[in-house]
Amino acid sequence: MSDSNFVDYVKIFCQSGNGGAGSAHLRTEKFVPKGGPDGGDGGRGGHVILKGNSQMWTLLHLKYHRHVKAGHGGNGGKQCSFGASGEDKIIEVPLGTVVKDAETGEFLMEITRDGETRVLFAGGRGGLGNTHFKSATHQTPRFAQPGEPGREAWVILELKILADVGLVGFPSSGKSTLLSVVSAAKPKIADYPFTTLVPNIGIVSYRDQHSFVMADIPGIIEGAHQGKGLGLRFLRHIERNPVLLFMVPADSKDHLREYHILLKELEEYNPELLDKQRFLVISKADMLDEVLMVQISALLPGIPHMFISSVTGYNIIALKDKLWHILTAS
Repeated sequence: MSDSNFVDYVKIFCQSGNGGAGSAHLRTEKFVPKGGPDGGDGGRGGHVILKGNSQMWTLLHLKYHRHVKAGHGGNGGKQCSFGASGEDKIIEVPLGTVVKDAETGEFLMEITRDGETRVLFAGGRGGLGNTHFKSATHQTPRFAQPGEPGREAWVILELKILADVGLVGFPSSGKSTLLSVVSAAKPKIADYPFTTLVPNIGIVSYRDQHSFVMADIPGIIEGAHQGKGLGLRFLRHIERNPVLLFMVPADSKDHLREYHILLKELEEYNPELLDKQRFLVISKADMLDEVLMVQISALLPGIPHMFISSVTGYNIIALKDKLWHILTAS
């Protein structure tokens, strides 16, 4: 995904269709002077429906189509004919899409499975024709129900990437390089901060044709939960990752402090993130010798960790084994 086509937040206007009016028609055939009511029911208005599509990774297709309107139901007719139902509008969205009311912020629904369909706004019901109002005392009702109006509102669609492992680390900690090594993903890589401006997804092949999905989340900095750096824009993607892989580079001045800053930012954003499985890797380990590794490990008491080098391949297979064990242990 390039920087220009990844969209994870859109605000769109949705309108379901109005129901058609019932008919108040009276039967007027030749030689049937008192035919009575024969008005049919109106058709229902079209629904606005969300559908999950596992082949989609962005909300880009909605960026320039922000008005979604379903069709109105047809009116009932004579001879008890029903009005046609309004055309439904189906909005295909990536898995992990959350829908909220734009005015109140109220959570409306989320789409997490391929092919899953949810009615966002139901169309209005069609009105009843006059045949429903015929009675022994009122044999020729000359009235029928109008159709119910549809619903319209602005809604917000937010994408929270569904991945098994989320990479968490400061800018230039080696996340993109790791993803490029363990998967076919080709994220932008450079030695300056905020090279990654959008989340990148990679499928990591494992033993016996197994695989898992890894997401490179744009770098966090101290104060990200307050909007600093790339701020809150991408922190929400971490919410959908069952395993968080923290990355601290070997050339960090204080590995333990950097790890705790990352933890604190996640806690400030959403305390529930600390309940997730997490593992720490010290990246760029090709810069270290055995003595330095031992010294760094001594400064990380009780924190499960591993040294890796994406450049030389050091411990990359062992890391995949560890992540697979964590993912399948529960």
